[in-house]
Amino acid sequence: MTASSTVVLLLAVFAATTVEAVEALTIVVAAGSTRSWRSALEGAVAALVVLAALVALVGVPLVHYVPIDALRVVVGALLLILGLSWLRKAILRASGHKAKHDEDAIYAETASELRAAGASPNRRDGLAFAVAFKGTFLEGVEVVLIVISLGASQHRLGWAAGSAATAVVIVTVVGVIVARQLSGVPENTLKTAVGIMLSSFGLFWIGEGAGIHWPGSDLAIPVLVGFFAMVTAATVAWMRTLAPAAAEGPGRQDAAEEPKAPSLGLGQEAGGR
Repeated sequence: MTASSTVVLLLAVFAATTVEAVEALTIVVAAGSTRSWRSALEGAVAALVVLAALVALVGVPLVHYVPIDALRVVVGALLLILGLSWLRKAILRASGHKAKHDEDAIYAETASELRAAGASPNRRDGLAFAVAFKGTFLEGVEVVLIVISLGASQHRLGWAAGSAATAVVIVTVVGVIVARQLSGVPENTLKTAVGIMLSSFGLFWIGEGAGIHWPGSDLAIPVLVGFFAMVTAATVAWMRTLAPAAAEGPGRQDAAEEPKAPSLGLGQEAGGR
C-alpha cells in the first residue's frame, strides 16, 4: 500500500471520528453540567470501551479469515454508501437547502430535558450515565464501521484504530480545556471531506475486489478523491443557483431522517448529519 493511500485512510478516519466525537461531547457536557459529571464521564468511558471491543471482536477476524477480494467488494459497497450519504447532506447544507448542524441548539435542548427530569436521589446519577453512554455509543457506531471497513480492507486495522483514538483524545482534551461543547468546529467542511474520502475508497475497493486493475494501483485513490471533490464543488455551485427549500430548524432538524443524539423520550433520538 502506498504512502498516499495510507495518508488518505488516516485522514478519513481522523476527520470522521472528530465529527462524531464533537457531537458526542455535546451530549456528555450537557449531562455532566446539568446532572452529574462523574456519572456522565463514566457513561462516556463505558461506551468507548464497548466500541473498542467491537473493533477488536469484529475487525480482527475480518482481517485474518475473510478472503480479501470478497471483503473489498463488501467493504467498498459499505464505504460508498456511507460516503455518498455524508456527501448528500453536506451538499444540501453547503448550498443552503438544509440547515446546518447546531451544537449549541442541541446542547440547550438536551440540558433543558435533563433539568426537567429532576434531581437524582442517589449518589450516582443513572440518567446522566444513560444519556452520556447512549450519545457516545450512537455517535461511535459509525466510526466503528469506518475503522473496521478501512482497516480490514487494507490490513491497517491498527493504523485506523490509532487514528480514531487520536481524534477522540484531541477532542476530549480540548473539551476539558474549554469545558463546553465545541460549536466552533467546522463540521460541514469535515463532513464533506469525509464523504469525499469514503466515496473514493469505496469505489476503489469495489473495483479491486471485482478484479479491476486501477492505473497506478493505490495511486488511483488520490485521483478519485480529486474527482469526487470536483463533482461535489460543481454540485454545490449548481444547487446554489436553485431556490433553496425551506430550511429546517437548527440542531435537531434531522430527527426523522436518521437517529443520532439521544433525547430523554425513551426510544427517541435526534440530531444527525
